[in-house]
Amino acid sequence: MNNVTTRTKARRASIMVVSVLFVLATLLAGCSNSGANTNLKTNTNQPAGGQTGSAGPTANNGSGEQSAINDGRWELGSEPLEFNMYGHYSWYDVPAWNSTVAGRWIQENKKVNILSISAGGNHEQKLSTMIASNDLPEVIWMDRGAEVERLREMGMLVPFDDYLEKYPNLKTWMGKDLNMLRSKDGKLYQFPNWYTGRPNGNAGYVINKKIYEELGSPALETTEDLYRYLVAVKEKYGNSVVPFEPHLAKDMQGLGVLYTAFGENVLYSYLSASLRAVPKENQLTSVFTDDTFREAQKYISKLYRERLISQDAFTQTLDQIEEKVMQGRVAVFAGASPFIAMNAHQELTKKDPDAGYFMIWPIHKPGLDKNKIYPGTYTSLGWNVSVITTAAKDPEKIFAFLDWYTGPEGQTLLFFGPEGKNWKGFDADGYPNFTPEYDADEVTKLQMDQDPIMWNGNTGFIDPAKMKYESALPKEKQNWAARYQSEITWKTQANATEFVNLDPDPDSDLGVIKQRVDDIFTQAYAQSVMAKSDEEVDSILDKADKIAKDAGYSQLLEFRTEAWKQNKALLGK
Repeated sequence: MNNVTTRTKARRASIMVVSVLFVLATLLAGCSNSGANTNLKTNTNQPAGGQTGSAGPTANNGSGEQSAINDGRWELGSEPLEFNMYGHYSWYDVPAWNSTVAGRWIQENKKVNILSISAGGNHEQKLSTMIASNDLPEVIWMDRGAEVERLREMGMLVPFDDYLEKYPNLKTWMGKDLNMLRSKDGKLYQFPNWYTGRPNGNAGYVINKKIYEELGSPALETTEDLYRYLVAVKEKYGNSVVPFEPHLAKDMQGLGVLYTAFGENVLYSYLSASLRAVPKENQLTSVFTDDTFREAQKYISKLYRERLISQDAFTQTLDQIEEKVMQGRVAVFAGASPFIAMNAHQELTKKDPDAGYFMIWPIHKPGLDKNKIYPGTYTSLGWNVSVITTAAKDPEKIFAFLDWYTGPEGQTLLFFGPEGKNWKGFDADGYPNFTPEYDADEVTKLQMDQDPIMWNGNTGFIDPAKMKYESALPKEKQNWAARYQSEITWKTQANATEFVNLDPDPDSDLGVIKQRVDDIFTQAYAQSVMAKSDEEVDSILDKADKIAKDAGYSQLLEFRTEAWKQNKALLGK
């Protein structure tokens, strides 16, 4: 949550949702959602309103009194700060700092300049080269986990512990869950993005309004309803419309959402590379032998065999998917963040008021409780992280900037622009006061343009901020994404924080096993979707389970079970 790649675009959609989310946001993101999910969580340590000056935020001590920031803090904007930054992804480069409204404003008003280091399309090689030459960037934006730990063990990261009291936004907004980000040495090295203490996320189902109404607006609640509907779409529209379009099937998006329809409290995360397991009786067990997974795969395989799912689902690009959605040639669109349908809705309704897209409550298998179906998940840790390396000339000043950036003033700047036109000051709860001149189109564009520099999104702040504006509007005027986040997606995402940080060291024997299991699962997943019968689905998964166990899957499950139990202990579960 950038016109760069699948993951960035999905994240941008999520963030756009955050605007007006645009996970939060979800968080999520938040996440959710980004991230992207709902009701304002009371936080007695929430920053007070009205803190827009360079003096920075104050922290509430829970009694209503404001406690002073520790002496010795560096004042953001008191002198120039320049550092370089590298995005550790093949699909992403840190954009030119002066290419965005927020970047220019910060450069002029806070004297901060950020220099971009490009991955050149090969992030793994780029980082290895920088490590080998001892020429690290000052800040790296990357996935949390094993890669971060590798840098830490090499002594290349700066811990944040001495800064948390001086610059309290992160500690205040994330609370005790911040401990989940601590490394094995007990110190904190990671600044999270789209972290949250409240539900967020965007996963779910989007329906083509015109097609739905032309087919009589039938019930779309159960897996049986969905099957009948997809058959009707194919019969009426033939090859001109895709009945069911999964958002990036090769990453299990869309099809993974369908998996959750077959079990109460079943999580999309069980299929992810960070888990590949199903919890049962306080143990993580094989996903290949799980009854719910097999039932879902047989249903999905049936849809695929009957050409109710895109036949190129595993090979098509995100651009190809977006083109079909934008043209209205998709009847049902599902994914972890299907909000590209928001742009399509806006464009289609300009030409035809009866066209467009809407979201529905998650599909469920008949007999299950629809309120226990969770097509998506979020974690309090959010998406990825920023780390400060030992190459940084002024690590404390960089942290001070990141902490300001994640606080109310920084987040409001990113989502609603500089103070003056769209907002002015903060209310008693610490959220921006929106002005009569608020321009929703301008805000949406700002969020899209600035998504590539949203490195440490605060879903817990931005979701309520955006909903403060949206909730005051009639439904027909609300931002499309924000409306469905508040009505559906934020209510139907599950908290999966207990399943984070379960990966072994990639260079260890277990790391090799994990990679092998990932390869086995990825292949078996696609093969089972394209199976010719239910029997073949079982055969494929039986074989995959055996190969995985021969490769050491049981050892990986044992390792992850222990790590999972440690997480639950930290979370008080």
